[in-house]
Amino acid sequence: MVTPVYARVSRAVQCRYGGRAAHFNRFLSVNTAIFVTITAILLSFAVPISASKAESLKILAFGDSLTAGYGLANADSFPEQLSAALRAAGREAKVINAGVSGDTTAGGASRIDWALAENPDLVIVELGANDGLRGFDPAQTRKNLDLILERSLASGARVLFTGMLAPRNLGKDYAAEFDGLFPDLARKHSEVVFYPFFLDGVAAEPSLNQGDGIHPNAAGVAVIVERILPFVLKALGPT
Repeated sequence: MVTPVYARVSRAVQCRYGGRAAHFNRFLSVNTAIFVTITAILLSFAVPISASKAESLKILAFGDSLTAGYGLANADSFPEQLSAALRAAGREAKVINAGVSGDTTAGGASRIDWALAENPDLVIVELGANDGLRGFDPAQTRKNLDLILERSLASGARVLFTGMLAPRNLGKDYAAEFDGLFPDLARKHSEVVFYPFFLDGVAAEPSLNQGDGIHPNAAGVAVIVERILPFVLKALGPT
């Protein structure tokens, strides 16, 4: 193949240098071939890279300090450990840390629309712990979470909804009402994948929590990720 650029240069050389141009033409021909070959190789790599980026999933981890990674290095946080676990399972995903330490379900309800502007493929809803710790009215917690789930589903994202348990020092009646609102909402929004207790296997285990006895340490987050991973994969659906 003779490129337009090569043809123009070749004609110019013939006019200026006559017979000596043959050597120069061979030089141009060889180097043009090399240029074309290298360009073809680079282009062959460009398509798969772009496709890989296009296929990367986006997960919004929407929660409180348990999601944000309170007291932990960034690499030890729930979003980062989940991203690594998904990669090991063969699912590339960008996990966005939308956790806010101290956040309540009311706070989550006020910022869900802004968070959904990320256009995630999956939303993991982890909220309610601070409502329970502060003894908030479970009816209001239910209302807030209902709105968050509705908005998340309406965005077109899949949803993984995680449950929480109330502190037992608030009494049996409060605990029963609070604990029950999570499975109730999961039944109402049947499209969601429900993980009954975000801190399953970690709550009240000293070796898996920081000094406050509330927030998981890095090992505790690893347990959470290991247990929740099958639910995340289910929510994401087949590859």
